[in-house]
Amino acid sequence: MENQFSREDVEVLEEKPIHSGFFKLLNVRLRHRLFNGGWSRAFNRELFAKAEAASAVVYDPVLDQVGLVDQFRIGTLDSPYGPWTLESVAGMVEESESPADMMLRELVEEAGLYAKELLPISAFYPTPGSCNEYTHLFCAICDLTEAGGVFGVEGENEDILFKAYPAEEVFNAMLQSRMNNAATLIGLQWLQLNRPQLRARWPSWP
Repeated sequence: MENQFSREDVEVLEEKPIHSGFFKLLNVRLRHRLFNGGWSRAFNRELFAKAEAASAVVYDPVLDQVGLVDQFRIGTLDSPYGPWTLESVAGMVEESESPADMMLRELVEEAGLYAKELLPISAFYPTPGSCNEYTHLFCAICDLTEAGGVFGVEGENEDILFKAYPAEEVFNAMLQSRMNNAATLIGLQWLQLNRPQLRARWPSWP
């Protein structure tokens, strides 16, 4: 699918910080080329500026189980399912850290797991209309035989419950449940499509 425009077709006229805390909020004045020719008028947009992120759907192909973290999320405060969500293991990429290295670190911090293999799935912008976060998505192949417990980094107000669930149970519930976040749903849908190949590759642990 051909892309008509590139970064060169956007002119940033001014960028002002509005807030700098746990996250950054910028006011950006810009203009861009139009599909019918010429340039747009200058206009303002608020940009929620974040670092790169990574997320991994955790799967045990031997037990045919999916591992999910259960934690409080301020963004889902008014969700009909409540503000505790079921998610893939995820985190923000730190400076001088690759997305894969960050993911391996987060698996230990949030779930006490060491991945046998980390399979890259895709990368995407979850909310491109207002945020520049770029999420790298993986499948973490793990032995979930004795997995589970409460995890989190002390000092970061993390209270994370990690549990393993039968894969079929997860797939049947995922579209109408507390698994209502983009990275988790995209990862689970990929897993649903690739599950037979993964189970064939790992019929048992060595």
